[in-house]
Amino acid sequence: MSLQSVRDFFAARNLDIPIIELEVSTATVALAAEAHGVEPGRIAKTLSFRLNSGEVIILVTRGDARIDNRKFKEAFGKGKMLALEEVVALTGHPVGGVCPFGLAQPLPVYLDRSLQDFDEVLPAAGAIHSAVRISPALMADITAGSWVDVCQPVAELAS
Repeated sequence: MSLQSVRDFFAARNLDIPIIELEVSTATVALAAEAHGVEPGRIAKTLSFRLNSGEVIILVTRGDARIDNRKFKEAFGKGKMLALEEVVALTGHPVGGVCPFGLAQPLPVYLDRSLQDFDEVLPAAGAIHSAVRISPALMADITAGSWVDVCQPVAELAS
């Protein structure tokens, strides 16, 4: 059903974005990068947070990025990742298949600027074996996403 909600989301917007369905799991960045033959950074991981205000947000980052706690607090205040059962209930997608498309309820979508390092990224498409190839700009446009800078620079990750 989650995969169908993504199909419905694209159809409602007259978008011809093929959904890639594989026989293998793409539920983690490493698995997805291997399955699609791309570097981990091109996998667009979708995280869900509950802010201290109670608001739930969706944050999409490049696959090899890490949240910078200071930047996150400056942008959103304090927050924490949703528990697994909350992810499914609030997004309509299983963990490992969460994406900013076809959400079970309207949630604000934020895209980290780290995604702009790539012309094309691969977010999941509502299932643990699915993805789409999409430009970060189009993903921001169709999800009414806002750009934020809440991740550590990738160069710092090696240190």
